[in-house]
Amino acid sequence: MAIRELDSTPSLATLYPKALLGFRKTGSSLPDTELVRTGVVVDPAHLAAYNTVCGFRLSDELPATYPHMLAFPLQMALMTESGFPFPLLGMVHVANRITQRRALRLGEPLTIRVRAENLRPHEKGRQFDVVSEAWAGDDLVWVDVSTYLRRSGASGASARREQLAPPTPDAIWRVPGDIGRRYAEVSGDRNPIHLHPLTARLFGFPRAIAHGMWTKAHALAAFEGRLPSAFTVDVRFKQPVLLPAKAGFTTWADGDGWAFELWSKAKPHLEGTITSL
Repeated sequence: MAIRELDSTPSLATLYPKALLGFRKTGSSLPDTELVRTGVVVDPAHLAAYNTVCGFRLSDELPATYPHMLAFPLQMALMTESGFPFPLLGMVHVANRITQRRALRLGEPLTIRVRAENLRPHEKGRQFDVVSEAWAGDDLVWVDVSTYLRRSGASGASARREQLAPPTPDAIWRVPGDIGRRYAEVSGDRNPIHLHPLTARLFGFPRAIAHGMWTKAHALAAFEGRLPSAFTVDVRFKQPVLLPAKAGFTTWADGDGWAFELWSKAKPHLEGTITSL
């Protein structure tokens, strides 16, 4: 694999125009490239803004979902390169698994590494993983696997889905209509489907939708004070959360961890588990 070290964090302001221009990209293989950024240190003000938007307490300990903010510019840079086989616009984030091997804190210099791998069939097209890692010195401390779907003709067996009744919620989420814009401010993810009803309609959504990683972070915030220092939180994104929204959040014990779901009426938005290491 070709390792490419970056001198600075990629600018999202320049990457989004590249994403718009790359809508006709095609290909059959992922690039054999890993992007690396060393000496990454968290900005305390940015962490505080992220914690506020996502519902975490203000602390010098990073939420397990926060390093995704550090990796996101590298993910964008990788997926907007000319050799990447799929256009960024139109891809669907279908799953995300984060493993935190120990708690991370403000002031720690980190090395962020990002690569794409495991291109495989999906019943609605093709899917692949973007793997992001955070290293503290020689120690791998955090791993994020984001699975994306590129829709196309069916290339895998279709599975039957059982329609389930929504569970009794433990809490009701009242998600404001501007949460997409507020999360975009801290994450840099300014995909137009999250920002305004008019731009969301251009991509087939009746209203703006919440970021999947915001719903995951907000779900994880519900477990603050109960999480071990080392764990995996694994989610699958189902139906989008149309903004504004009212949704039921349900949790239950699951072995040595927890499981959780976010529902609206009879539609699941998010399914996840938290497992101790």
